[in-house]
Amino acid sequence: MTTTAGAPALKRSFGMREAITITAGSVIGVGLFTVGSNIVGYMGPSVILATVVALLITVYPALLYAEMGAALPYAGGTYQFASLGIGRAAGVLAGWNFIISLVAVTGGEALAFSYYFKTLFAAFGITLPISDVAIAIVITALFIIANVRGIKIAGRLQNGFMFFFWGVAFIWFLTMIPHINLPSFVQAPSFLPKESEMSFAASVCMIWWCFAGFEACVAMGEEIKYPRINIPRALFLAPFVVFAVNALFQWFLVGITPVESIASLATAQAPYADAMKAAGILGLPLALLAAGIAFGGDFSTLNAALATIPRYLFTMARDGVMPRIFAKTSARYQTPHIAIITLGLLTVALIATDSLIYIASLSLFADLFYYVIGILAAWALRRKHPELQRPYKAPLVNVGAPVSAVIYLYMMTQLDANAFITGVIWCVLGLAIYWYCSKRYASAESMTPTLEQTGACNMPTDPAEIAAMDREYLLWKVIVTIACLVAVGLFALPYVVV
Repeated sequence: MTTTAGAPALKRSFGMREAITITAGSVIGVGLFTVGSNIVGYMGPSVILATVVALLITVYPALLYAEMGAALPYAGGTYQFASLGIGRAAGVLAGWNFIISLVAVTGGEALAFSYYFKTLFAAFGITLPISDVAIAIVITALFIIANVRGIKIAGRLQNGFMFFFWGVAFIWFLTMIPHINLPSFVQAPSFLPKESEMSFAASVCMIWWCFAGFEACVAMGEEIKYPRINIPRALFLAPFVVFAVNALFQWFLVGITPVESIASLATAQAPYADAMKAAGILGLPLALLAAGIAFGGDFSTLNAALATIPRYLFTMARDGVMPRIFAKTSARYQTPHIAIITLGLLTVALIATDSLIYIASLSLFADLFYYVIGILAAWALRRKHPELQRPYKAPLVNVGAPVSAVIYLYMMTQLDANAFITGVIWCVLGLAIYWYCSKRYASAESMTPTLEQTGACNMPTDPAEIAAMDREYLLWKVIVTIACLVAVGLFALPYVVV
């Protein structure tokens, strides 16, 4: 691959911890605290079954992304993998759908922040006379500025948001224990419909949206130090981090909600806040919940999404399949500032729809479509490019990849028709832009750096640094394993105690 001497490059500043918190932060937020929690209104305590299935259909694709991310640690993730494995048009479709998916997530997250931010004041009897849309737009603008100013700032903010969220969540869990009603777990309330308006498969889709983004760190492959070590480790852990957080919050949501109010969660804008209000849990506990979700969960997803999506547009523009202006980087901050600002403005436009259901459905279509392409790319790369250095290789790829792709294709059949139509229109638009740019830049020299130029091949040599990295990984594995076991054990507890 030839490159120009001044090829735009990004700075490797993230370690494994940031790779995990960026990935988990992209996922833990709007899905868990809004649409995903609505499923409790349909399924009651059986929601754990949908969550386990969502985890199971996430784990193997995460292994495929661990393999591809370590072998090709470029910005742009699935776009790069599909371009090399299947063809440039497939790569463009993957990257283009990733962009709209996370733009939708960002818009939904900003709206979710508005709901819980206003709940924080409502906990003390104060009603903010500001629209949800206005709050969402202002907070999105602030995160655009933060991400333009540098990836180190975004990384530090991300760690702060995630650890704040986990700390507040732990305290909130403790304060909710006296309010848990264990008998409500043993048998679903009689008023829940025998045949829900939402099928089990559709419920799994909505819960799976709480896992979508499990590979977010590969979008920032050029900004992760020692990517051949840190990317696989982050992707081994991320799905289980997301599962533990979802299952724990679902258990508390079922446990604190009065039996007669569970069905109402199906249409609630802020299910956790509504559950606490229905249970009469107001004041400081409600404010604690709202603060944790708004300034931890919502902020972490907003920050992570606005950090990852521009990297797709940046790398696609650098390759000449999108307008080259998006490949420009800030001389001062070394960030793809034009891509960040442009996608931020697109997020603001989506916020103006003020519809979380539509946003979720559109995001789901795009998520599933680009994952199908990414999964098939892993299989194709094994066949077309066996020479690639693969520090990690996913097992049984000839079976696992096709099966995973079929599962995700089936999930696409469960989506809302309007979102499906919008998704198709978005794909056609992306292909039209690709066709125009590929003609315009056909004779231009490639601006994509080699892996060596990006520092992807660098490995730690200091024994102390290697030992520290191994200790950190071990600590994460122990904590995540314990959290998953506790989450599953809590759902089993009522059958033992009651």
